[in-house]
Amino acid sequence: MAVYNPYQAYQNNSVTTAAPGELTLMLYNGCLKFINLAKASIEQKNIQEKNINIQKAQNIIHELMVTLKMEYDISKKMMSLYDYINRRLIESNIKNDSSILNEVEELITEFRDTWKEVIQLNRQQQYNGKGGQA
Repeated sequence: MAVYNPYQAYQNNSVTTAAPGELTLMLYNGCLKFINLAKASIEQKNIQEKNINIQKAQNIIHELMVTLKMEYDISKKMMSLYDYINRRLIESNIKNDSSILNEVEELITEFRDTWKEVIQLNRQQQYNGKGGQA
C-alpha cells in the first residue's frame, strides 16, 4: 500500500499544472537549490553528496538546453551560456571548488531574476489587454 504524501502530491500538481514560463522558473530555482546543497557538501567534505547535487544541477541545465527553440538568436546565445555553466559545474565537481559554484550561482540567479521579470511583464500585458476590452 502506498503512503499518501500531501507535500509530494502538491509538488506533482504544481509541476503538471504550471505554465511553460513557470516551469522554467521552477528549473532555475531547483538548480540554485542543488548548487547551494553542493556548496554545503563541499564545506562538509561530503564528496558523494556534492557529486549528486552537482549532477542534479547539470541535469537541470541539460533540460533547459533541450527546451531552447534554436530558430531564435537569443536561444543560440543562451545555449552558449548553458554550455559554459555545464562545463563550470563539471570543473567544480572535479576540483571540489565552491568558488566556481558561486560563479554559476550568480549566472543562474541573474537568469532566474530576468525570467521572473519577463513572467511579470507578460502577466501585466495580459491583464491590461483584458482590462481594456471590458
